[in-house]
Amino acid sequence: MIIAVVGPTGVGKTKMSIELAKEYNAAIINCDAVQVYKYLNIGSAKVLENEKEGIKHYLLDIKDPDENYTVKDYQNDARNIIKKNKDKNLIFCGGTGLYLCSALMDYRFYEDESNENYDNLNNEELYDLALKKDKNCKIDKNNRVRLIRFLNKKNIEVVEPKLLYENVLFIGLTTDRKNLYKIINTRVDTMFKNGLLDEVKKLYKKYPNSRVLKSAIGYKEVIKYLNNEITMEESVEEIKKISRHYAKRQYTWFNNKMKIKWFNVDYDNFENTILDVKKYINDCIK
Repeated sequence: MIIAVVGPTGVGKTKMSIELAKEYNAAIINCDAVQVYKYLNIGSAKVLENEKEGIKHYLLDIKDPDENYTVKDYQNDARNIIKKNKDKNLIFCGGTGLYLCSALMDYRFYEDESNENYDNLNNEELYDLALKKDKNCKIDKNNRVRLIRFLNKKNIEVVEPKLLYENVLFIGLTTDRKNLYKIINTRVDTMFKNGLLDEVKKLYKKYPNSRVLKSAIGYKEVIKYLNNEITMEESVEEIKKISRHYAKRQYTWFNNKMKIKWFNVDYDNFENTILDVKKYINDCIK
């Protein structure tokens, strides 16, 4: 059985995945694009060692910040893990919908037409180029990595992917928008209290050309502060704003790409939500 725990940033996916892994004797496969990288801990809200409770985690901390890691790389790695654990239960946990779809669905990737890095263009200019290539392009203009990847790809029509595996359950955690935004804002404040500024300072000094540092939410905004482009207060508010926008895009992606059973999280007693999810899973596997 494969269980995918999805939902917007900050909703409680990590805690839920740990509880389900204990219940169903499962290993966890990370599907957060930033948590693939070593040392990007606070800004990505990476699961702490003591929070893992002895559960095996895959695809966490597997790359240095200056290494490139593509969706195709993730697809290969995740599918190899599934193949090697075909008789075991696995739980995907994370908010990067494209990673999850690439692993579980018939997503096909084609060789790049070119390997242009477009360092001379800003995001707005990249977005304009993308629209010239495809007027229906829906890539977020702030997602520089995806824009560059799109511009480097051949114009090939891709058939809507289908699920490759049997016994896959998609569990979605959600809450009302007002509460979600409050959670996100509080989470960002907590990250700074826990040392996000120092984390980014050290990483940026050691890996000044890292793509992930320059593109990941929580890191690129602090780098703008370190480069004296914005104030610290503006950096904090920008992270909150972009995180809220990202959460909205996550909902859109998950609802369009997957058949998800959504659960409203009871934050006063998270155990109630855990019990609801377990009951749903048990009913599905009877």
